[in-house]
Amino acid sequence: MSTDKQHESIDNLGSENRHFPPSAEFSAQANAQPGIYEEAASDRLGFWAKQAGALHWTKTWDEVLDWKVPFAKWFVGGKLNASYNCLDRHVIEGRGDRVAYYFEGEPGDTRTITYAQMLHDVKKASNALIELGVKAGDRVAIYMPMIPEAAVAMLACARIGAAHSVVFGGFSADSLLARIQDADATLVITSDGGYRKGAAFALKPAVDEALKGETNVKKVLVVKRTGQETEFDDTRDVWWHDIVERQSAEHEAESFDSEHILFILYTSGTTAKPKGIFHTTGGYLTQAAYTHKIVFDIKPEKDVYWCTADIGWITGHSYVVYGPMINGATQVMYEGTPDTPTKGRLFEIIEKWLHRELGS
Repeated sequence: MSTDKQHESIDNLGSENRHFPPSAEFSAQANAQPGIYEEAASDRLGFWAKQAGALHWTKTWDEVLDWKVPFAKWFVGGKLNASYNCLDRHVIEGRGDRVAYYFEGEPGDTRTITYAQMLHDVKKASNALIELGVKAGDRVAIYMPMIPEAAVAMLACARIGAAHSVVFGGFSADSLLARIQDADATLVITSDGGYRKGAAFALKPAVDEALKGETNVKKVLVVKRTGQETEFDDTRDVWWHDIVERQSAEHEAESFDSEHILFILYTSGTTAKPKGIFHTTGGYLTQAAYTHKIVFDIKPEKDVYWCTADIGWITGHSYVVYGPMINGATQVMYEGTPDTPTKGRLFEIIEKWLHRELGS
């Protein structure tokens, strides 16, 4: 094919002028209604204060925004807990039986987890972290596959005020070490492995290799997912099921300042050293919950929602954990790749869980 013909094909493929306007009925029930841009433009601080009001605060803020360029502090003086907003308030307000996650493992194993069960699991995991010496202000590295325990680990860290640093499970031991060192993590939460592309893959060996470097990591908490043979250091390594399952299911969430660090998330480091971005609690949760509600038009009483991102990315933090759970959404979580074991696996999962939710 000539260069001119190639350009012509690309131009043609890139041309799309059709419009698909929603019906009047759909527009009328949408979460995003005409006027929101004008409302935000006319009083942007009042607009974001209104959105923050959708969260549960144990202490209302004194000032919406303190911005001394380039530093911005949102909802100054306010206090809240991210885990409480994702879990406790739904259970307290009678939504504990609502499904939080329909989990689909790549081998075909499934779990249905309600908000009440998630709260139960997060409370036990929070108590386990405390037993392991983790306290508010500490940093915890999470290096896991897409399994429910990953979300439980994030919410348990948030519950006790420890900042989590989720590292994508596909990253190397060197990449993991760099992030552990930079965050100065004292605990790593991982698993023996996970399932991807039709086979079990190992994660724990990468953690062992990373921790040959100089770190302040005291303990490694390990979820048994695949059951593959795993080297274990009894002085450092702890099985999730050994310590979490024996914990009390009672734990009261502590309130933290709106500007308390919630998590650190690193750039991929493709072209330079990874850079860690600090995300604080009040402003981030307000934005994640509002954009999830508006952009995805979520109706938690009837919708089944699925974001296919890994929680190792900011999309996964915002639209698999914090945004959807604050809004009380029912989600699908899938462990593996979209073409395993069949090319249409994603659509099979959509059909399966949609029909399960609708009772058909």
